[in-house]
Amino acid sequence: MALPSRIDVHSHYLPPFYRDALLANGHEKVDGMPAIPEWSLESHLKIMESARIKKAILSISTPGTNLHPNAPPSATISLTRQCNAYAAGLKKMYPDRFGFWASLPLPHVDAALEEIEKAVEEGADGFCLLTNYQGDYIGDEKFDVIFDRLNDLGAVIFVHPTQPCMQCSDGGENPALPFRNKYPVPIFEFLFDSARAVINLFFSGTVDRCQDITFLLPHAGGVLPPLLTRFTAFGALVPGCQEIDPKRVREQLAERFYFDLAGTTFEGDEGVDGSGQLKALVKGFDISHERLVYGSDFPFTRHTSALTLANRMKAGLECLFDEEERVAIYEGNAEKLLNGKRLRRQTNGKRS
Repeated sequence: MALPSRIDVHSHYLPPFYRDALLANGHEKVDGMPAIPEWSLESHLKIMESARIKKAILSISTPGTNLHPNAPPSATISLTRQCNAYAAGLKKMYPDRFGFWASLPLPHVDAALEEIEKAVEEGADGFCLLTNYQGDYIGDEKFDVIFDRLNDLGAVIFVHPTQPCMQCSDGGENPALPFRNKYPVPIFEFLFDSARAVINLFFSGTVDRCQDITFLLPHAGGVLPPLLTRFTAFGALVPGCQEIDPKRVREQLAERFYFDLAGTTFEGDEGVDGSGQLKALVKGFDISHERLVYGSDFPFTRHTSALTLANRMKAGLECLFDEEERVAIYEGNAEKLLNGKRLRRQTNGKRS
């Protein structure tokens, strides 16, 4: 049976200049993976045809555009601008096939504010923020002005995991990898870092303060779902710890968060009984099908693997949802996310 038509919200691009920058800065094995994946416009259009992806929203994956802790700000700013301009060009050339989540040159806040405005002018569909920038996690107060501006715009923020990192007392940063280089970071550290970032967004009050931001979480939320009860209840059970309203968190997850299905969200080779990560999310935490969207993670998930996972997803979704719900997961929810959250522009401080 043919795969259903779909919109891909978790899809990456690696233009030649970005690949060169990765190699020049010691990222020939990004996050411990065997190699930088090959990418071209032609290969992306090919996977879109094979997997029946009618539109792909492109983003720069980890390690983002700040490729070295000692890189001068100008290098990060320039690379960010190149990447966003390249993605904007693809969208202009193929408006029905591509969109993009713009990158920001964080942790350089003033430059990021300038880049937000340029990306909006170029037609960005939203913004891709990494879980942390050299050990400063999104939700940190130093990024408040960024989130306030994105809130003004009514932006979608696609949260993408990166290597966990911690600040040092001397102002530097170090990777936070207990197993060092034994395992590639994406196997499980990505899922933990996604949870760290989102929990910090809640505890910092960022989610409460920025009511007009919509969040898109990858990999069916990573390990966030089983931590929900713990981090929302902990403060009420342990004196002196920060309290958070569990009911309010659940409401915000239901109303302002989407979860993409990139990765191994179904158990087994065929996904025929619907078991696995997604089932735990939707059944265990009552997440509606209306908050689920498709993601391929191409090209970090290679062409053949992306098709294998797409077929497994087809079988798994058929076990969990009816046809109308599946159409929403594959296309309708993404269309609502993209069309319902077009970036607002401001003129003289007023929204237009």
